[in-house]
Amino acid sequence: MTATRLGALAGEDASLHALAERLLALAEAGLPAMYLPDAETFVFTRAGRIAPDGTRSLEQRGTSTRYAAITALGARFLPEERQRALFGGRTAEEFTGLLVQRLPAVKNLGDAALIAWAAAETGHPKLADALDRVAALDVPGRPQYTVEAAWVLSALAAARESADVEYRLAAARDRLLAARTGDSPLFPHATAPGLVPGYRSHVACFADQTYPLQALARLHASGDDPRALDAADACAARICALQGDGGQWWWHYDARHGGVIEGYPVYSVHQHAMAPTALFDLAEAGGTDFGAHLRRGLRWMTRVPELAGPAGTPREPMIREDFGVTWRKVYRGDPKKAVRAARGLTTRVLPQARLAPLDRVFRPASVDRECRPYEFGWMLFAWLGGLPR
Repeated sequence: MTATRLGALAGEDASLHALAERLLALAEAGLPAMYLPDAETFVFTRAGRIAPDGTRSLEQRGTSTRYAAITALGARFLPEERQRALFGGRTAEEFTGLLVQRLPAVKNLGDAALIAWAAAETGHPKLADALDRVAALDVPGRPQYTVEAAWVLSALAAARESADVEYRLAAARDRLLAARTGDSPLFPHATAPGLVPGYRSHVACFADQTYPLQALARLHASGDDPRALDAADACAARICALQGDGGQWWWHYDARHGGVIEGYPVYSVHQHAMAPTALFDLAEAGGTDFGAHLRRGLRWMTRVPELAGPAGTPREPMIREDFGVTWRKVYRGDPKKAVRAARGLTTRVLPQARLAPLDRVFRPASVDRECRPYEFGWMLFAWLGGLPR
């Protein structure tokens, strides 16, 4: 599938093909620095730090089971010897086995679902144990965050050739489809009331769209489900219609009406990984090909209008080979995320309200100088992966 996805770029724009290859090389170079050998897991983030003498460096902060599982999902497409360079000598399957062993201590449904998904994709012999842990955490009738519900569906779809998951698969599929409001093609932040305060229950993020549309596309690819594919297609069509002129994938949407509430931050991972993997999966499952939007989004990584200087050159690049990272996002720098809060509250009552003066006061010209392992994990998954044909 690598040649297919990268080849599509080469056919359209050789510079984009080179950009994707540059990013993939950066992911492989950057991930080993995010692995903690003693803990046998990945950091939560690498964040930029400026010493008193002005020296810049990156410091490791925290650990993340979730990000470790996503890294395994993406790295499994690399040749075995290159996988071992990322996981302290293990292959992606062997590292997934380590995550499966730790599942009894995992309390978060999303983390467990990602581990089960990785176990299914790597053909790990203890897939059944991983699925059992997901079932134990996914209490029937309990509302779940949409992102985590989507990961459950992706895990079950990946496992259906190796395990009897049809009953749970149908329930996970129906939960996602029923979560939408009225005729809106977009997905809310949670599958049912109870997790999100009422005043912001209409606010959904970009991840709330890409992971469900990816899961539903993968479900259709694993077994004929036209309704799931139609829902995925409709969601993709809406976010693509709303894409920024500079290729930006916006952050907050009104799940009721399908409009943008607040565009910023714009995240690098959305541009180079999450949108590509969802849109590639959709097209390969038989849905609409939104390749032009995918390419426009990828191009943002080197043509960031928010950071353009007087001559059009970027004031700061988002891709930093010298640090082994892509900077995380471009944002407004508003105190306590004031713009998002104001627009979230206002659009609850007035869906079309924009509060335009906020755009002039808080311009999106700040860079978040950190990078997380899942950003590279999804990048590998997006550009090296693919659905079986």
